[in-house]
Amino acid sequence: MTSVLICDERRGVREGLGQFMSAVPGVGRVGTVATGEELLERFPHEKPDVVLVGTQRAVDTGIITVRRMVSQFPKSAVLVFGAPDDAQNIVAAVACGARGYLRWDASHAEVCAALAHALAGVELASRVPLPRQAGDVALTQRELQVLHGMSQGKSNSQIGRELFLSEDTVKTHARRLFKKLGVNDRAQAVACGFRRGLVS
Repeated sequence: MTSVLICDERRGVREGLGQFMSAVPGVGRVGTVATGEELLERFPHEKPDVVLVGTQRAVDTGIITVRRMVSQFPKSAVLVFGAPDDAQNIVAAVACGARGYLRWDASHAEVCAALAHALAGVELASRVPLPRQAGDVALTQRELQVLHGMSQGKSNSQIGRELFLSEDTVKTHARRLFKKLGVNDRAQAVACGFRRGLVS
């Protein structure tokens, strides 16, 4: 069973997410903390499999917590959770070392997938190749356009309308983009794009 520790300053948010996570198949122990300091204090004693850190628009405490967490415990599996249109904080958190993100409206199936990816990242860390440098990544014009749309927090359907493409075609470009960048999801792709200067 997977153990989870949730960090968010808002009591209602962490308690609500705690109840939700407790009902997710495969999740056992679920704990909550209100601050980054409390998280850093409890983590080495409780050793949860996954840490969830909340983000809020215009509030950088979640980003700071992720940075400190990954700095002190590099092998920890940290996910961020927040609003689907809070792209700036999500990208910043992933750039600081978070393994991915969850939307507020994620389903149980999506949560299970995110937890599995985070845990696989820990287990396979020693076998994952280092990210390729910017010069080694050759994205097509369409892939760059899709990445740019993602960086603005747009959905696949919104990107498709702007590029006069079907949503399925956008998803195909996104899958190819993820493979070339060596990432698993949109947030990681955007963070990687920022780091490599592919988007700004």
